[in-house]
Amino acid sequence: MSELIFVRHGQASFGKAAYDKLSDCGVEQVRILAQHWHEIGEQFDCIYSGTLLRQRETADELLSLVKGQPRQAVENPSLNEYNGDALIQALLHSHAEEGLNPVPRWPVDDPKLFQQLFEVATAKWLTNELQPVTDDARFEYWVGFQHRVHSVIDEIMQRHRDGSRVLISTSGGVIALALQRVLQFPDEQVISTNWMVHNSSVTRVKYGNGKLSLIQFNNIAHLERAELQHMITYR
Repeated sequence: MSELIFVRHGQASFGKAAYDKLSDCGVEQVRILAQHWHEIGEQFDCIYSGTLLRQRETADELLSLVKGQPRQAVENPSLNEYNGDALIQALLHSHAEEGLNPVPRWPVDDPKLFQQLFEVATAKWLTNELQPVTDDARFEYWVGFQHRVHSVIDEIMQRHRDGSRVLISTSGGVIALALQRVLQFPDEQVISTNWMVHNSSVTRVKYGNGKLSLIQFNNIAHLERAELQHMITYR
């Protein structure tokens, strides 16, 4: 059996001018994971990453665990997260009448309000009730996101067999769709699963002989010591 080991990127820089970058906490989360793996003797055959900066920075911190000491991860844009900003802006543009009075100003800096809007937007996204703001190339329909993630997972599994251990640096939505690919749960559960994924958490999937099995989800053993509890984050 072979194995996919998904790592959600470390904490990004919410509320900053450059969100798509690990915060100081995010960098430390991944370094602690790397050290934890070194201490228990973990090693991987190859590493993949999306092309988003926070995903690539996370992968860079894990390169020393990969056989052959590659200089960088294999980058694949199909492992990128969906663009949440585009979904919220589509919601604000098209659904101002639905409890959004007054309509919040963009960008939304308050984390609680952002999460509330995000949940409304993703619920409408799943049912194809969101339409992109004109010419917003960042907007991706739900079925398109789902198809690209399921397809890249199948592609990676096809390429790496015979006991391979494949490390993948990606994001919460991609990990949730990977679980859907394994467990066949409904679309609504993908988003609720997405909200649960911790920064720098580890999810493992075994595959081979026509079978897929989830063996670990959202593991943060590297952060569970009392002195590190403050580093457990979702966003």
